[in-house]
Parts: sequence; C-alpha cells; structure tokens
Amino acid sequence: MQPASAAREFDIQGRLVNIDIVGQGNVNDTYQAVFRAGGSVKRMILQRINKNVFEHPNWIMDNMRYITDHVLKKFSNEPDDKTREWGIPKIITHNGADFMIDEDGNFWRAMTMIDDANSYAKVRNVEHAYEVGIVLGCFHRTVSDLSCDKLHDTLPGFHVTPHYLTKYDKTLDGNYDKERMESVPDVKRLIRFINNRRNIVNLLENALQDGELQTRIIHGDPKVDNIMIDNFTGYGIGIIDLDTVKPGLLHYDFGDALRSACNPAGEDETDLDSVFFDTNLCSSFVEGYMAQAIDFITEADRYYLFDAIHLITFELGLRFFQDYLAGDKYFKVRFEGHNLNRAKVQFKLCESIAANEKAIREIINT
Repeated sequence: MQPASAAREFDIQGRLVNIDIVGQGNVNDTYQAVFRAGGSVKRMILQRINKNVFEHPNWIMDNMRYITDHVLKKFSNEPDDKTREWGIPKIITHNGADFMIDEDGNFWRAMTMIDDANSYAKVRNVEHAYEVGIVLGCFHRTVSDLSCDKLHDTLPGFHVTPHYLTKYDKTLDGNYDKERMESVPDVKRLIRFINNRRNIVNLLENALQDGELQTRIIHGDPKVDNIMIDNFTGYGIGIIDLDTVKPGLLHYDFGDALRSACNPAGEDETDLDSVFFDTNLCSSFVEGYMAQAIDFITEADRYYLFDAIHLITFELGLRFFQDYLAGDKYFKVRFEGHNLNRAKVQFKLCESIAANEKAIREIINT
C-alpha cells in the first residue's frame, strides 16, 4: 500500500492534501500527512514500521499506549508550568485499533504532531543543550513511577553493549563482506580500536547484576532530533519517536543524549578533525537534566554516568562498523561507506570523551 492510501485509512477528519517523507530515520519510513477539514488544517505522522528490525511491531503500540496514557494523565494533574506546555504524540486509531496492517503485510501507525514545534539535527547553542536535558529529564521523571513489568521488550539486547560485541565477533568469524574487509585500509584500524576497548563493554551490565543500578523505563533513542522545541519560546516541550521505549538502564539514555548533543559536527560528518565532545554543551545539558532528575537519581546512578557517555558512544560506533562489515543490513545508508564513516565519527568522539574524562566527571558531580 502506498503511503497516501495508508494515511486515508486512519481515523482523522478531512481530505488528504499532501504527504511527504520527513526526517532521516535509520530504520522506519516516516511521512507527514496533511488533511483539510472545514477550513482547518490537521497534520499527522505516519510510519511504516520496519518488521526486519521490530519482530513484534504491535508491541511498540502496546508500549506507546501504556506510556502516553500515563504521561498525559500526569501532565494534567501537575501544576501549570508558566514557561512551557509539555506535549507528547497521541495515537491516531484505525477503525478503533492502534495500528493497521495492509494487504501486503506492512505495519502502519499514525500519531498526532506536536504543533508549532521543531526538532533539529544538531544542537544549536548551550541554551538548546539545556532544553534537551530538561526534556529527557522530564520524560524519565514522568515515567519513573511506572512498572517495567508491563512493558514489552521490543528490541531484546538493544542498548546492552555486550550483545553488540558478540554480534560483531560473529560477523568477524565469517559473516562479513570480504571485499570490504580487504580493500578498505580503515577497517583494520577500527578493528584494533575495538579490541583495545573490550574491557569497558560489560561495565554497566555488571553494575546492574551487582545491584548497584536498577532497570527503569527508558526512551531508547533520545537523540537531539527527537527533542521538540517550541517555535515561539525556544523551550523544549516534548520527546518523540517512542518506538524504542522499553525496560533498561537510564544511563544509556543519558549517555546517548549527550553523545548526540555534544558533537557539534553531527553523526554524518566526513571531516573527522571537526568531531569533538563539547564540554560546554555537556554542562548545559546536565544542568537541565538534573533539574528534572532530582527526585529519582541516586548516587550510584551518578557514579556511572560518565561511563555511560563513553560506553554508548563506543557502542554506536561498534554497531555502525558491524553493519558495514555485514553489508549494511540494519541501518539505512545514503552512499557507499556511509556506515563506515558513521563508525569513524563515533570512535573519534569516543576518544574525545576519554580525553575529557576529568572535566565531564566534575560537571556530572557538581
């Protein structure tokens, strides 16, 4: 089914007048659909879920319904925020169901948009970094009283770094593109980079097993471009892309947000000399996050936050590199060697984080 036909199947009033691809997501196909009804305009986000990645796409919607119903109720019961109005995408149904499966077996879902707000691929300044921290902290705060037991694990092993190292090792054992392995000089260098950092891979999972850390509800993908910023006030007002909400360590969220926010060059930069971890942006993000996290963050949580930033950056580089060697099967690519370049960016950022360890730890513990 074509996106326009799928959009018309959802319970939204009006005539479809436009539909366009939006965003640069690495997994799902995302569209913005515009409807006109009685002189007004309504917009929605339509997604075709990648079933090669999400084995049980209906679980995504179960999780989203559980989370959004709770968050919306919590927002309605909290005192009015004089500076911002929080928002979260709401599910648009199909004949009363939270999703639609077309005649080809494709899985579609639709959601409302957060009006008069935008997201950005990169952090623009320290004020923006602060708002990214505020929004992620607000999300963690509002779900901190929910039970993980009622959530599906939509991506088993997602953000469990040892899992990705095992997958990488299996790829090296024979499931790789031999031409890529032999013809690209950077490959051997990146293999050495990974081998030199194997000792950090189990750090957070060991802390979880030892009872120092606990499983909570996490967003799973709190990149800068999933944080919505009010067009008029500049304040952060919500987080989108709830596909990866699941039980996990909030450290992976914290680290992933900082990995994304504090690299001004972005994930696709080809000039590695411009890739670095900006501690000023880090300081602003942490200030915003901690303002929301004061009631649920523990001393043990704080102790491992630097390690989380370092580890999640290494993890993403490992995932990009493994996918490159395997023939680009997971992440969407826009040119030959795209995943290889992404891996190099993350590993360069990883080196910058390690070089700034003292400063970052001071920021976290202030």
